[in-house]
Amino acid sequence: MSRSKLIVVSAPSGGGKTSIVKEILARHPEFEFSVSGTTRTKRPNEIDGVDYFFLSKKEFERLIQKDELAEHELIYGNYYGTLKREIDRAVSSNKTMVFDVDVKGGLSIKKLYGGTAVLIFIEPPSIAVLEQRLRNRKTEDEETFRKRMERVALELEMGQQFDFHVVNDMLAQAIDEVDEIIKKQIQS
Repeated sequence: MSRSKLIVVSAPSGGGKTSIVKEILARHPEFEFSVSGTTRTKRPNEIDGVDYFFLSKKEFERLIQKDELAEHELIYGNYYGTLKREIDRAVSSNKTMVFDVDVKGGLSIKKLYGGTAVLIFIEPPSIAVLEQRLRNRKTEDEETFRKRMERVALELEMGQQFDFHVVNDMLAQAIDEVDEIIKKQIQS
């Protein structure tokens, strides 16, 4: 019987999911990170094949047509998605894979992989705190910021379908809570 787990961490933009996932991977070097594909522009500190697979729109649409994605979403004018072959490789190798994906993507992975997938939703302590975190990132123009904030209510509602919820008020505490959830799920 496979002991692999697919640990899916989702949150609204600015919720802290990427910071939490990075620390979980640092604590558990035996875990694999699921590198998503995207058509968005690479940020200066990102590395192709490590942070994302940066793809053209044409390449991404080919993956969609061939049903090679476990999940995909068009968000803020860019595609994001997870390659099925990467997930299947991890599961067949009995590896635990950690995902940093949006809420819809997490639910799609759960639908395809059932009990192998563990969904953890990171909630902000408040909408005001989330808004401030997004502004402090300084990675979006005002239009993108507005679109991200418009999506928050939908993400919070869909996040209620996740297996576990962690409020990210204090990052270190949220990381510890996520780590404990993962440890218990791997042992079960």
